[in-house]
Amino acid sequence: MATKPQEFIWEGKTAQGQKRNGVMTANSQAVVIAKLKKQGITDPKVREKQWYDLELSAPKVEEKEITIFFRQLSTMLNAGLPVVQGFALAERGAENPALLKLLTAVRESLEGGAPLAEAFRKHPDEFDKLTCALIEAGEAGGILDTLLLRLCDYKEKALALKGKIKSAMVYPISIIVIAFIVTAILMIFVVPVFATMFSDMGGELPMPTQVVMHISDAFVAYWYLVFGAPIALVFAIKKIYGTEKGRYQLDKLLLNLPVIGDVLRKAAVARFCRTFSTLTTAGVPILDCLDTTAEIAGNVVIEEVIRGCKGSIQEGASLSGPLEQSAIFPVMVTQMIAIGEETGAMETMMAKIADFYEEEVDAAVDGMTALMEPMIMAFLGVVIGGLVIAMYLPIFKMASVVG
Repeated sequence: MATKPQEFIWEGKTAQGQKRNGVMTANSQAVVIAKLKKQGITDPKVREKQWYDLELSAPKVEEKEITIFFRQLSTMLNAGLPVVQGFALAERGAENPALLKLLTAVRESLEGGAPLAEAFRKHPDEFDKLTCALIEAGEAGGILDTLLLRLCDYKEKALALKGKIKSAMVYPISIIVIAFIVTAILMIFVVPVFATMFSDMGGELPMPTQVVMHISDAFVAYWYLVFGAPIALVFAIKKIYGTEKGRYQLDKLLLNLPVIGDVLRKAAVARFCRTFSTLTTAGVPILDCLDTTAEIAGNVVIEEVIRGCKGSIQEGASLSGPLEQSAIFPVMVTQMIAIGEETGAMETMMAKIADFYEEEVDAAVDGMTALMEPMIMAFLGVVIGGLVIAMYLPIFKMASVVG
């Protein structure tokens, strides 16, 4: 009778002496020890996981780590090393336990006779459809090392683009959050002190001061709503975004926002063109290219447009036609794609469009940051400065009367 698999908690050290730990599912403690030793873990200590054990969450595999591994694997393949041996060497240098576990799982699939693309498809969270398509094309054409380098270039540009957009969004959001917290603290703890002092003084307060006092009373009375409403709003947006209709409406709203929408639209165009160019250059069929680009579009509205192009191409029409009708892609982009279709240089044209729009995103992000900085400073000046003036008006009034 086969033993039922169970979870075991393990601790050990790598060959370099670094401590590692994690959770592994296996039929017995001996199996876990054998697997750990195979992974290069020395002196492993294994015990059965109990209900009271804290959940050990191993760090995730970062996309940057996968990109570095692909570049290393390409170098090893170019030197004539077999794929399985390349994975075994990469495992020895893996510092992230999650990456080590991933590489081991893929290597074991390869040793079982599976092609590399098929082994990657068993891990969709780490290897997207684009990666699997390029790997499959590389295996079929015998140019796996070349396509791995091309995939690295693509991922590095995509990560740089994503990083620029994130950095542009973090600054204004963090300033708004800090301003909200500071304002709430002033309203709940500082303004009531002034209110007590003013009530002892007697007399009628200036209108701005009265308004601030009423707002402060509301903050004090409903403090749980003041702090709970933003949190509830975030959870509500996540819930709505989890539905098909809600995600479509929110993605559409993001694309139509005055400044941010322009950045997101340009980034989507750059991503579409870069992905399409990378896939077609590798020899992937155009319909498969559209499937992959739609899947990694990052926006449901754009994904719908790309999938619509697939139906149009199957009917013998061009790619530029439905893209132009969507009004999502700029006219310049659709015209350049049309020229690429006519001249038979689609992948080259797509690469040029991607280069252009990646530079456009850089300029748009810099412009957005430059535009937001004075607006945020003005907002903070009005809010914080207004509070200070409203609190000191009665003091100024009293000083003039005494004078």
